[in-house]
Amino acid sequence: MPLYLSRFSYTPETWARLIDHPEDRARAAQSYIESVGGKLHGFWYAFGTHDGYSLWEAPDNVSMATVALAISGGGAISSFETTVLLTVGETMEALRTAGQVAYRAPGA
Repeated sequence: MPLYLSRFSYTPETWARLIDHPEDRARAAQSYIESVGGKLHGFWYAFGTHDGYSLWEAPDNVSMATVALAISGGGAISSFETTVLLTVGETMEALRTAGQVAYRAPGA
């Protein structure tokens, strides 16, 4: 199954609610991905541009998009970005076949 790295930030209101009622949101994230047949591999909070990161495994892009849309539409998140991660093997396959693409640089 493909892996996905998500970066998210909470709204100020969400942080206020979590301060008043601390809650392990990794458990919630786990239930979301499991509802589409996936798995949560990790959930971290961070300093910086994003409040947190999660590493998910999902059956396919549509399943991951389903979870991302549900989370984004819930109103507690101010930003949610997800990147599809490629394995080294997938990247090697892409490198081997990239030469078959008849790319022409702009203006060439």
